[in-house]
Amino acid sequence: MVITRTPFRMSFFGGGTDFPDFYRRNGGTVLSASFDKYCYVTLRHLPRFFDYESEFVYSRIERVNRIDDVQHPAIREALRWQRLWGVRLNYEADLPARSGLGTSSAFAVGMLHAIHALRGEVTSKKALAEEAIHLERTLCRECGGVQDQIAAAFGGLNRIDFDEKGFTVTPVEISAERKAALSDNLMLFFTGISRFSAELQTAHQSALGSKTAELLAMKEMANEAERVLKSGDLNDFGRMLHEAWQIKRGITDRITNEEIDALYDRARAAGATGGKLLGAGGGGFLLLYVDEAHQPAVRAALSHLVEVPFRFEESGTTLLLDHH
Repeated sequence: MVITRTPFRMSFFGGGTDFPDFYRRNGGTVLSASFDKYCYVTLRHLPRFFDYESEFVYSRIERVNRIDDVQHPAIREALRWQRLWGVRLNYEADLPARSGLGTSSAFAVGMLHAIHALRGEVTSKKALAEEAIHLERTLCRECGGVQDQIAAAFGGLNRIDFDEKGFTVTPVEISAERKAALSDNLMLFFTGISRFSAELQTAHQSALGSKTAELLAMKEMANEAERVLKSGDLNDFGRMLHEAWQIKRGITDRITNEEIDALYDRARAAGATGGKLLGAGGGGFLLLYVDEAHQPAVRAALSHLVEVPFRFEESGTTLLLDHH
């Protein structure tokens, strides 16, 4: 049996510039961080005592004898690709799926990590990210960018650059105290709205051609935000989040809605400097930059939402148990 633990991520700046159609022409830059909420994948060979050959446990339970009968696309295509069968795979997570935290990509990374570990294979974080991108974008034909797989595999606070050759991950080198100050000024709330990212990503991709100027502006904001993190006033990071959210809202009308806008406006009125919806938009988690003096007021203004305390993490996908 093997168990992997893979973190979720929050993307701060540059989302949308990680779509291949965009970055192959213009380059792309994303600033993101992984944090201490995880998905766990347990994988083992299934003993031959059952009337089914493989079992998969996630939000439902699948017990099947043929790979073509597997309903979960990522599981089905990963096992077919990796030529693995006769297993029991269990997925569980600290936070809900379809919520803008890169949960599906974290699962893809964690599952592939577990498959390699079950075979006794050591795989680099870069290889796991590339395999997860291939699984989701090519084998499962899901539309979207490629930052989530990279963030989940590598972990940490990173600048990720994209070009026609692929991607480069560069850790943002700041002190532990400054990193702690950043996380102390960030608040995370669950809006209670789940949505399928792939549908929103399709709308986003169709808008890319006509929104090059906006995406180039978001790419430059990722560069500027990195400079702020290293040597600027952290409150400028919050102001930039607000500015970037205004740009992102203009890319497609699926990014936000009246309910989300009302929550964001309420938080700003209570003292939040800026913020954004994480992920493709439409629901999920609302990330806010709030200096500590205003946090009680923002917490009260959004008291009907679930707040999720967090800290940044550095490990990326990790093998917790290797017993096979």
